[in-house]
Amino acid sequence: MLSSHSAANVWLWSHAGAWRDQEGAPYSTLVPSDEVTINYRHGLPVITLTLPTRSERCQFTVKPVVTTVGAFLQDVQREDKGIERMEVFATDGSKVSDGTLMEVLLMNDFKLVINNTAYSVSPPVKDKLSSEHATEMEDIKSLVHRLFVALHLEDHQVRKERELLQKLDHLKEELLPLEQMKDRIMDSADVKTSRLLWVGLALMSTQGGALAWLTWWVYSWDIMEPVTYFITYGSAMAFYAYFVLTKQDYIYPDAKDRQFLHYFYRKSKTQHFNVERYNKLKEDLAEAEESLRRLRQPLHLRLPIQEINDKD
Repeated sequence: MLSSHSAANVWLWSHAGAWRDQEGAPYSTLVPSDEVTINYRHGLPVITLTLPTRSERCQFTVKPVVTTVGAFLQDVQREDKGIERMEVFATDGSKVSDGTLMEVLLMNDFKLVINNTAYSVSPPVKDKLSSEHATEMEDIKSLVHRLFVALHLEDHQVRKERELLQKLDHLKEELLPLEQMKDRIMDSADVKTSRLLWVGLALMSTQGGALAWLTWWVYSWDIMEPVTYFITYGSAMAFYAYFVLTKQDYIYPDAKDRQFLHYFYRKSKTQHFNVERYNKLKEDLAEAEESLRRLRQPLHLRLPIQEINDKD
């Protein structure tokens, strides 16, 4: 009797696959050795599959809230270098992107393609938590988050402050030669602009003197009056032409700044001064200084205002 009972057990195990589709089969929970299965262990899904190169069953524990599909596929390919193609498809045939979270993937059935073999995967259905349990879980998550922040906030601030200070030093080192070159170019442009203003004043003085000499010593006012009229009209035309070309009124400070910029950019081109790179470095420097200022705010450091001022 004992030997026949043992033989029956061996027969049942060897034919378990044939009983799989029969209702109430005692070994219907057995799965083929090459099937992809998903089980939950300690609250985390464990994906078991067969590595094609070594023909070994391997388990992969994933964190569904953090792990993406791409990260899971990379872990499998890192475990078996012989896998050349590995993709995930939905049941309708559409490809699942690598950026999809595993939590979303495990909500429905999907197909896992390894090289030229496709596996139909049916994740187990997790029991939904009641509203009371869900609220408790959210409270626990919030508490853990607050504990983590309280324990690591100071280290994070110190590390972030060190990174910002290093970034500031690096930006200032890059800006130093550019600042020196910019100062030289600005001095040269300012000298040329001032010289042009003095030349304009000299020409206007010469024009006034010439008109006075022609009016009182050479000709009479009756002859010079039309001349002065056309000179005034010509000046008005020149101002209007300036407005047409620049879309700005001829205001002396604006005209001076415009001429200064003209000399500055022309000198920058000859001196090979990269204005765009300089502006980009200045923007990065201002952004880093603002980030450092916000990081050193009293509310972030939990210090009174006078203490933070003393620290600075």
